[in-house]
Amino acid sequence: MSFDDRYGADIFKGHARKQRPAYPQVPAEPGLVVEIVGDAFVGAIIGQERTYDGEFVRLEDRRGVQRLFKMLPGAFMLEGQRVTLTRFVPKTETAASHSNSGSRKVANVRAKVAMPSRIWVEGVHDAAIVEKVWGHDLRVEGVVVEYLEGLDNLPARLEEFGPGPGRRIGVLADHLIDGTKESRLTERVGPHVLVTGHPFVDIWAAVKPEKVGIQRWPEVPRGEDWKRGVCTRLGWNDPKEAWHKIYGSVASYRDLDATLIKAVERLVDFVTNPELSKADA
Repeated sequence: MSFDDRYGADIFKGHARKQRPAYPQVPAEPGLVVEIVGDAFVGAIIGQERTYDGEFVRLEDRRGVQRLFKMLPGAFMLEGQRVTLTRFVPKTETAASHSNSGSRKVANVRAKVAMPSRIWVEGVHDAAIVEKVWGHDLRVEGVVVEYLEGLDNLPARLEEFGPGPGRRIGVLADHLIDGTKESRLTERVGPHVLVTGHPFVDIWAAVKPEKVGIQRWPEVPRGEDWKRGVCTRLGWNDPKEAWHKIYGSVASYRDLDATLIKAVERLVDFVTNPELSKADA
């Protein structure tokens, strides 16, 4: 005699229609872009909040609008799949750990008073990545990173700053290739200024493509806005949302192209070692 056992081996489990679906659990890491199920809101995770009513995640969309959402099971969409966000817990550092740049981390040391020398970068994204990877090292050395808002401003800024012995400037430039406008702007800057950089049009492309889930950074024709062109070709909504994704993918020097790593380390050595010449940096 046969019969339909609708419960299977476990009679306490209940009918499959009444069981809650299981969703993959994903830590709510800052920078991760998610969509709210049943809501048109799409935003990057910028924080978490714990209230009497449970765990919430704060999202910011491409217009800068921020909203709080409860971390309910399956309440979020990530890359086309429903997921459950869980509380993100940063990895704890040990006293013998290394900094994001790979150098030995100095524990319980206050940042030095800012030294006269500076490192200048072209934009806020450059400054953010340099801070994320080399921030610990720079604070230990007392080096301040400032941004130029474009290499075109370099001559005027140098005249205003007045580089000299003990007042060095290191400049991190995008798209530093012989024969380009960028390389011509860096000529004849004097012995107390070192300009170096990476060959990419924008520092976004100095992040290894596999770290942001792509095979390669797309080619964008000259004259087209590079960031918007990248977003169009990769199907990303806009540069602001893309930046959250890119920034969130960088955890250490291992996530960056070797040309950027070498350039930044040359600049740090140059501005922190007054005996080091440009030729040896």
